[in-house]
Amino acid sequence: MMEEGKAVPQSHVQEVGGEGAKPGFGAKLKAHFKKWWWLHLIFFIASTLIIVLCVIAQDGVDDSTLEIQSLTFTNPTPNSFHLEQTALLTNHNRYHPHLDAFNASLSVGGSEDKPFAYVEIPAVHATETATTHFDQEVQVVDLEAFIDYNAQLWTNSSVELIVKGRTELHEGKLPSTTVDFNKRIDMRGKSRCPTFCSCFEGIPGFNVTDFSIKLLPEPDGANMIGTVYIPNPTVLTLTMGNVTFNNYVDDEFIGTSLLSDLVLRPGNNTVSMRSTVNQTLVIEKVTGTYKDGMLPIEVRSNSSIYDGQHLEYFEKALQGSQQHIVLNVGAALAALTGGESAGS
Repeated sequence: MMEEGKAVPQSHVQEVGGEGAKPGFGAKLKAHFKKWWWLHLIFFIASTLIIVLCVIAQDGVDDSTLEIQSLTFTNPTPNSFHLEQTALLTNHNRYHPHLDAFNASLSVGGSEDKPFAYVEIPAVHATETATTHFDQEVQVVDLEAFIDYNAQLWTNSSVELIVKGRTELHEGKLPSTTVDFNKRIDMRGKSRCPTFCSCFEGIPGFNVTDFSIKLLPEPDGANMIGTVYIPNPTVLTLTMGNVTFNNYVDDEFIGTSLLSDLVLRPGNNTVSMRSTVNQTLVIEKVTGTYKDGMLPIEVRSNSSIYDGQHLEYFEKALQGSQQHIVLNVGAALAALTGGESAGS
């Protein structure tokens, strides 16, 4: 029993309630917001503004259009090529931001997940209209995808080139924002004509415009010399090297043709052709089935060689394209007796 009048040690006293009680979490949170409400409001407004700016910036990039005005492939190798491009970027937004340079993938429509190459897109100030230009060496990262792109270019009436990347957008003193650049570009060219193959076969133009037959072959074996006219309605310039074709009449092989150092430029192309043909077989056709001297020839691509190396992405693409021409062989044979060179 505690002795009367003896003090109780302070460590044994437990305070309940009163001024010494600690506030709970809810009370602390309430006090914090009461004191710092203005700081949270500023943060909320700033965050909302940044989100809105990001949406506006992305919408502006999405609404812009990119038109390729010229696209030049040179110095091709089996795994690379030199690419020079000039394009027009049209900005439909009232803001005129600056876009940083960025790395972009190139792919064909329908195979966006299989880029065939990557290019460095230069920085641009996106005014109402802005011209962009780059000139660089490009590595082929997916050969099959690049073959598919070229095959579509030669055989389809519409080809989409997908340019995709991510960059930083700057507008005045506002914070920069990251935007996705994803453009689908119609590669048919300004004429809006279907691509190469359709134009070659569907529009008057692609043809052997003149040729002559040699009774004695020249040193390279050529015994038929001529000129080929090739229209190119696109904005593409293609360096293809030495391109050879196999020629057939009624599915029977009659010889080969060579287009040396072929470069297809936009517009009309006139190219020298040197052919080695089986003259005996040709004469049999003209004196037999085709007595009018008009010989229908099917031209099938064989090879594309630049600097001694086969360009598989051109060869396989061209092998899916066949051209049909009719040559006035009768007139060419008559010219051997003193007439002029024959036309098609």
